[in-house]
Amino acid sequence: MGFRQAAVLATCCFFLGVLFICFFVDYRILHQELTEEVIEDGFQFYTTFFNAPPAIKAVLHGFMGAGILALVSKLVVWDESAMFFDGSSLAAYIFCISVYIAVIIPSLRTIVTPVEVDTRDDRIEAMRILSAGNTIIMVIIGAILALQGGQEYARRTELKELAKFEEEERKKGTGAGGVPRSKAEKPKKE
Repeated sequence: MGFRQAAVLATCCFFLGVLFICFFVDYRILHQELTEEVIEDGFQFYTTFFNAPPAIKAVLHGFMGAGILALVSKLVVWDESAMFFDGSSLAAYIFCISVYIAVIIPSLRTIVTPVEVDTRDDRIEAMRILSAGNTIIMVIIGAILALQGGQEYARRTELKELAKFEEEERKKGTGAGGVPRSKAEKPKKE
């Protein structure tokens, strides 16, 4: 495993960690009865999340950039493995960032800083949409990790097969007693 793949895995695992923390609130919002306690817990959690210091937000966005940079740098090789595994991973990663920009940020703003037209029901609906968006991103990031693991497995399998093939070729290239055959001497067909 190289540095670029490690960078992809690190960024994905970082975001999975952040989203698993959110999932403790998201699960209650999506899969349990919406009681007043669940709603207030969600409002409080996402208000804290939204009002995080700028340095925390910079780290979050920096990891997003590092993930894209790592995936693009893996695509430079442009072999079959890169096209399938890294191309698919890059598309999925960009989809996650699109969900973040188009769904999560507006929902957070509606929850934390509602305008005059936003009612409490609008804030609750925004929180449900935000929870669903977080869950979608978790699944997609899990798929990216699976693709990266599949790429490593395919690479190792290819190296094993290549080593086996080279060993067979080396054995064919030597005669009885390990003496190399000359080019003029051809093996007899039996």
